[in-house]
Amino acid sequence: MQDVCVVVPTIREFGCVRDYVANAREHGFDTDRLHVVLVTEDHCPTEEMREMLRDLGVEGAVFDGRARSAWLADRDVAAYDHLIPARSHAQTSFGLLYLWAEGFDYGVFLDDDTRPHEGRDFFGRHLANLGPTAGLETRTSDERWVNVLEDVPYDLYPRGYPYAAMDETETRRRSDEADVVASQGLWTDVPDLDAARILADGDLRGQSTVRLSADDYGDDFLVAPGDYLTVCSMNLAFRREVVPAFYQFPMDDNEWGVGRFDDIWSGVLLKRACDVLGRGVRSGAPLCHHHKAPRSTFDDLAAETAALELNEHLWRVVDDAGDDAETFADVARAAAGALVEAGDEDWRNAAFLAQCGEYLADWVDCLDHLAPARAGADRQI
Repeated sequence: MQDVCVVVPTIREFGCVRDYVANAREHGFDTDRLHVVLVTEDHCPTEEMREMLRDLGVEGAVFDGRARSAWLADRDVAAYDHLIPARSHAQTSFGLLYLWAEGFDYGVFLDDDTRPHEGRDFFGRHLANLGPTAGLETRTSDERWVNVLEDVPYDLYPRGYPYAAMDETETRRRSDEADVVASQGLWTDVPDLDAARILADGDLRGQSTVRLSADDYGDDFLVAPGDYLTVCSMNLAFRREVVPAFYQFPMDDNEWGVGRFDDIWSGVLLKRACDVLGRGVRSGAPLCHHHKAPRSTFDDLAAETAALELNEHLWRVVDDAGDDAETFADVARAAAGALVEAGDEDWRNAAFLAQCGEYLADWVDCLDHLAPARAGADRQI
């Protein structure tokens, strides 16, 4: 039975799917459980992508812009097409809509510039991470942010980590049982850093002067309730129930030029919802190789600059949203209201937060419209 929806945003390296399917078969993971969704653009070789899935013998679908519009129209939710930005990594939100409507139990996000580690069970480890767990290390800090790169032997902070939260003091303890709903796998080779940090390190090719190996990481860990972490969607598994509070915010295609923080902000919302509902977010294995292609650091910096100030504030905006909520959707609605109100702040580009709030409210409404007629509709949002 297909119960795992694998979402891959791609315009060039869709062949990564071959490596992940090969890894699954190598480790005895039943590939009949996988349904691969390639989210791409109208100018990309969609028929080649479909042929690849046929050759691999895995179920799946390919959605360029026209196909996405048709899918939304067929399900009477075309009015919500603004939720999926054009030419943006945040198009992974379409994968979430698809997962929700088709009733999959699990989702996996993969970036097309990643590959699984040889000899390590990628899908099996991710799914084993989801669910009740006890005895993991739980981390917290006096800045209420946990650096997922704290263990590596370099002074690194990942993309999306607030600058005001640097130089934190971290505390670690063994956890009681936690119900994990999201499993973030970290990365070897090129670390996920923002352009300002990359530029300060003297790298003009959009990568990093540091390369990471599996030996640089410690054990998996949980982030304590009330603390936040950067959530990168290049290597991530999650349970269906989180989808209402996991909208990939509408980056890049907006009048403020805000970009490249879609997964980071969705992770902040997800962690807030998990804290309210008593769920856990796990970080660590399975690792993936991150082969980030060289590109201009200044181009990435231009895309990120408009978001950097907002990134210092967004987590505080949603930090008390939905205290009495009982579902992920309730937390999302409360956060949406807080973001709309934050649009009146005197921060640069604050009006973009109001748009994010409006879109987040529409997101939950869209899921409500999709749920009744599809498999899995009887599950609580």
